Amino acid sequence: MRTTFAALILSALTASAQAPVDYSKVQIKTNKVSDNFYTLDGQGGTIGVLAGPDGVFMVDSQFAPLSEKIAAAIHQITDKPIRFMVNTHVHGDHTGGDENFGKMGVTILARENLRNRLMHPAPAANGTPGVPTMPVGLPLITYNAMVTFHMDGEDVQLIPIPVAHTDGDTMVRFVNNDIIMTGDFYRSIQYPNIDRANGGSLNGMIDGLGQVLARSGPNTKIIPGHGPTVDRNAVMAHRDMILAIRDRVAKLVDQGKSQDEVLAAKPTADYDARVPNSADTTQRFVTQLYLELKPAK
Repeated sequence: MRTTFAALILSALTASAQAPVDYSKVQIKTNKVSDNFYTLDGQGGTIGVLAGPDGVFMVDSQFAPLSEKIAAAIHQITDKPIRFMVNTHVHGDHTGGDENFGKMGVTILARENLRNRLMHPAPAANGTPGVPTMPVGLPLITYNAMVTFHMDGEDVQLIPIPVAHTDGDTMVRFVNNDIIMTGDFYRSIQYPNIDRANGGSLNGMIDGLGQVLARSGPNTKIIPGHGPTVDRNAVMAHRDMILAIRDRVAKLVDQGKSQDEVLAAKPTADYDARVPNSADTTQRFVTQLYLELKPAK
């Protein structure tokens, strides 16, 4: 019964994640955050755009069918070329357009682990083999320690966040704008996603949230991979929630409860109403915690 129940959950989540999208109907919305920084919303993760006399620095690319629309939205902001783009992590809603932007001459940057996963992608949840990224879409510059770009009057820090949402996460900090982009190791909607298949881990995610808090002040705008912009208090509450649910699941695991029994105990119950769009991610998160915390055999 355990395997069947877990399989049903996974099947439902996979079907939801793979629901077909008509990209021709997706509109790119431009949001001005400061004099030279913007975000773009379309289908997938939030894109960051630093624009100025030195050109454009992008964060993430969303899905490939949207690349022309995204480029057009950026050219409405500035007539300067798109010079650099960093990927916050490997998932296709953040890297799907990399090949297209690479063909436009954009220099792509990412963690070394992320480049390796683009070259050798993990299978999809339903077992379908991943499709390797073509060389034109691979990062030309990789790093394992912090890198700083100085352009458009800004200091852009690319800060590696080891083994959090994935094993290739990067936090992007725009120092002078007092903006942090987290990618998907922090979302302001849904429960966290510890992508174990791509090297993610619970402790790494908790540590990554600590890195955000350490680098943010009361006025810092924290832009998650998905969901509205927040302040550090929201990130702190999110971390506290993870710790509280972790402790509940750990207690159940220590009692010898099975995965089904842990899910049935509803360890997230008092948070569900406070977590936007939690319905599709509650079971996934609890299952991930169980797999992280159960004793190795």
